[in-house]
Amino acid sequence: MSQFSTPQSEGTDPRFTVGVALDGAGWHPAAWREPGAQPDALFTAPYWTALAEAADAAGIDYLTLEDSLHVQGADLGSPLGGPADDTPPHLHTEIVEGRLDALIVASWIAPRTRRIGVIPTVTTTHTEPFHLATALQTLDFVSEGRAGWQLRFSPNPVDAAAFGRKEAPQINIAAVIAGEEDPGLSELIDEAADVSEVARGLWDSWEDDAIIRDVATGRFLDRDRVHHINFEGDRFSVAGPSIVPRSPQGQLPITLLAHAAPTYRPAAAVAAAVVITPDSVAKAAGASRGRRAAEIVAAVRAAEVASDRASRGLAPLRIVADLVIGLDSAAESAADRLERLNGLAGAPYESDTRVFVGSAEDAADLIAEWQAAGVEGVRLRPLSLPADLTEIGQHLLPVLRDRTILTAADEPRDLRAHFGLAPAVNVHTASLSPSTEASA
Repeated sequence: MSQFSTPQSEGTDPRFTVGVALDGAGWHPAAWREPGAQPDALFTAPYWTALAEAADAAGIDYLTLEDSLHVQGADLGSPLGGPADDTPPHLHTEIVEGRLDALIVASWIAPRTRRIGVIPTVTTTHTEPFHLATALQTLDFVSEGRAGWQLRFSPNPVDAAAFGRKEAPQINIAAVIAGEEDPGLSELIDEAADVSEVARGLWDSWEDDAIIRDVATGRFLDRDRVHHINFEGDRFSVAGPSIVPRSPQGQLPITLLAHAAPTYRPAAAVAAAVVITPDSVAKAAGASRGRRAAEIVAAVRAAEVASDRASRGLAPLRIVADLVIGLDSAAESAADRLERLNGLAGAPYESDTRVFVGSAEDAADLIAEWQAAGVEGVRLRPLSLPADLTEIGQHLLPVLRDRTILTAADEPRDLRAHFGLAPAVNVHTASLSPSTEASA
């Protein structure tokens, strides 16, 4: 077991979850031109507050906030999420370019919501591990235990040039798609594993009762319950402890989007949930292109077994499927809307995952099919915002509840509970009680 594995009590029963992935005006590049879109508000706090409050009121389990280290136009390229070469990106005049920082937006919307989990994208490549860990801990305090981390690493040479610290590794994309080992990708994965290991160690560096606050004796802190992590790696070293006391969840759930076997392995090693992309025929799906949900689930479970996750005390990995979704409305069918948006964009829209347009009933049929294949949740990417988020809340979620795929929205609870994870026990406390179990 890793020195930073997190012991816990018996796991809770997992249930099917529904999340929503928020990005700009929606996932279609022309969504900002929709009549109901708000392009003049995309970089304002009220816009993101309204989206988060709508998702929260609908009973959605969690939201994720997209982010990257380059502008959106540079996302068009390799299945790994960036251009296939080192050509600098050019700004596109016809799509939304630029984002607000996901972690800061998450810190704004978290106290303005009640029960929904808040999971910003934070990239491990080029990012200081100590700052990353403490910022996420702070988000967990601000959200009162509803924070998570969408871990991402960057193979993009444009990102490396923007930071100027180190060059991007050379990656053989054809080999990655074929499921073969690639030294460049392995370097990024190993670095991400180190960053997550440091984060988990820092999150446990304060015991739960380290803060005494004894006015009579003048002791605020029990220093014997605050621990250095003394991490030494090939890329960096971190002594710790964290500057932030242990947060409400202790260990935040980590999620990771994965398209290929090489990225299933780090998901199995560090994540609470892995996000897969079944049924996509687009090149952007990489190794997942043309693969059905059951096939990908089997490959992820094989990676989970190979990682020896259970013997390291980690709870079973949750498998979530991504779905770009446009739902029929009273005014227009989603198919007609997609055709209109494609006309505005000048090209058919493709995604790394399946693009669904149709009725709420048909969407529920697809989700039920994926559930039968072993998928334990879906993360919905609205084709346009706020229109499709409204349709999801008003029409799709009630259908899923009627079919008992989803349970009714419950009282506020932490994000770990949404993912079926029991409360995390501090590794230093657990060292006194070796009979406890562990979880991601």
